[in-house]
Amino acid sequence: MKVFIDLMWYFKMEWRRYLTGILLLAIVSFCLQVPPKIVGFTVDHINKGTLSKQLLVTYISVLAALALLMYVLRFFWRVMIYGSSTKLALLLRNRLYDHFTNMSPKFYQKRRIGDLMAHSTNDLQAIEMTAGEGILTLVDSLLLGGMTLITMFATISWKLTLISLLPMPMMAWLTSKYGSMLHQQFHKAQEAFSMMNDKVQESISGVRVIKAFGQEEEDVDEFKELSKDVVRKNVKVAKIDALFDPTIFIIVGLSFFLSVAFGSYFVVQGELSIGQVVSFTTYLGLLIWPMLAFGWLFNIVERGRASYDRVSALLKVDESIKEDETGLKIVPSGSIRFQLEHFSYDQTAQSTLENICFELEKGKTLGIVGKTGSGKTTLCKLLLREFEVKNGQIYLDEKDINRFALHSLREAIGYVPQDHFLFSATILENIAFGKYNASFKEIKAAAKAAAIHADIVQFKDGYETMVGERGVTLSGGQKQRISIARALLLDREILILDDSLSAVDARTEERIVENLKEKRKGKTTIITAHRLSSIDHADLIIVLDNGKIIQMGTHETLINEDGWYKDTYNRQALESLISQGG
Repeated sequence: MKVFIDLMWYFKMEWRRYLTGILLLAIVSFCLQVPPKIVGFTVDHINKGTLSKQLLVTYISVLAALALLMYVLRFFWRVMIYGSSTKLALLLRNRLYDHFTNMSPKFYQKRRIGDLMAHSTNDLQAIEMTAGEGILTLVDSLLLGGMTLITMFATISWKLTLISLLPMPMMAWLTSKYGSMLHQQFHKAQEAFSMMNDKVQESISGVRVIKAFGQEEEDVDEFKELSKDVVRKNVKVAKIDALFDPTIFIIVGLSFFLSVAFGSYFVVQGELSIGQVVSFTTYLGLLIWPMLAFGWLFNIVERGRASYDRVSALLKVDESIKEDETGLKIVPSGSIRFQLEHFSYDQTAQSTLENICFELEKGKTLGIVGKTGSGKTTLCKLLLREFEVKNGQIYLDEKDINRFALHSLREAIGYVPQDHFLFSATILENIAFGKYNASFKEIKAAAKAAAIHADIVQFKDGYETMVGERGVTLSGGQKQRISIARALLLDREILILDDSLSAVDARTEERIVENLKEKRKGKTTIITAHRLSSIDHADLIIVLDNGKIIQMGTHETLINEDGWYKDTYNRQALESLISQGG
């Protein structure tokens, strides 16, 4: 029952609703004690030949009134208890979503999306059942079972009650054993479901790659194996679950046998009347539900405990980016200074960046070039505080970026990542994502600056064209330019283009660069690229290799000194000349 203790914080929050539901349940349980008594009295009156029409009508009227009262009470306790459990699921779902949005990329590097989705769906359903069905089953079984036993013990025969309960310790031991087994197997079943969920999400997202490589059959086979594994583990859960009811029915059957056998003996001895034995067996019938409920309770509780443990573990993961509550709420401008000794994603791993020192004045453009994996994207993410710098400082306006509130820091930066994520919405909504109240004129101007307007107007629905999930209906270059338009619309103090011109042709790239020069006057721009033509206009260019700056200066300076930049520039110039037929 540990899960109920873990959920005590919520029960305290909603104590009025739960208490009302429990009180209504108690009244219903009390009302259920009356019909067996009336049945017993009726049998005794029939046996003695003293049952009158008036008495029969009275008994029937009492039963009808009780039935109506219980009908109304059962409706309201369901509203109270099930309504509260639904609110718990809503609360936890919102907490999870809020937690996910506050987590840094480091969190998602260690976890699969499908697994997180399983936490947000299957696990929350199990927890909701625990707070609803679980509480109902626990309270109802204790109240009804307790009241029924007290009634049997106090009003009929304490000896017959004790005799009929002799098989109960065996049931308690077996259900506890089944519950422990169920917890282990359900945890494994949930993990299997998470893996299958992750596979579905990954396959649908990458369906074009799967088809391009002709891996449809292999992908389907892999899914089938995962699906079979889910079935196998859920069958194990079902087998354990299936043990509860037969065990309980056998125990109940033994109790009935003992009660009828010894009840008949007590009738012969004159200790009990036939009506009392009938009432006793009717009460024993009322105990079937609490016994079944007790077995069902173990099922619900163990599922809920496994799921709550998984969700709690997720919510306990600390945010790797800690924000000072007293952080500066002002939006910084564009002067940047790096004094970074070294940085690595894993403290035990080799440094990703090392000895990164440079300064960029406000309104200037910085170009960052280097081989793939040289640390260009990492440098940009550190400026966004997606990862913490422990050895060194990064300054904006001569203030450590850690002193700024995260919202204020990111309010100063427009970012176009390498992975051009578009939402399943219209082109207009995607461009206006960061500024939902932007006018169509502003959106159109940003699209023109990103050289995507001409493409958009060619579509049948223009700016109202639905792009599909992750922009599936668009080319790579179109997605890149819509992402650029989205960032340009914000008109931030600092704009970061992380290899954001790689999917466009040279002429389109030239147009975008010229538009950036015009639109970004007086504001800071950072461009990472592989093509040097994207950054040859920059006021400062740094060349990275294995996380270190190996060259730094202007374009004119760097092409006049031997090194990586000059060699790459000459090679790319030759490639361009050849591609043009030279």
